[in-house]
Amino acid sequence: MTHDLAMSALGEWAPYAMLILVGFLPTELWRMVGVVLAHGLDEESQVIMFARATATALLTGVVGKLVIFAPGALASVSVTVRVGATVLGLVAYLLARRSVLAGVVVATLAVMAGMALFGGR
Repeated sequence: MTHDLAMSALGEWAPYAMLILVGFLPTELWRMVGVVLAHGLDEESQVIMFARATATALLTGVVGKLVIFAPGALASVSVTVRVGATVLGLVAYLLARRSVLAGVVVATLAVMAGMALFGGR
């Protein structure tokens, strides 16, 4: 009953509130705990280098899976366009001195251009 009352009070904002409450806040909590615990650690230590390598490998795996086995609306984009956009995004990332923003913007624009030029599957 309380859940329904809270959701109706939020109206159309309820999904966004749930996204923040369930998706964003728990992640940010653990990030802050990590920042506090990592304070003072040597960035070149073996533990930190291992953690960085593990995080990079996991992220690479997730991106690779999303590109090859695309879910949802991205599945309507051909695999050639998705791979090409990934390569262009990587090149932009490297040319812009490891700017994640540049990589994401270029890859997104490449997907949009690929869809406009070649259509869906």
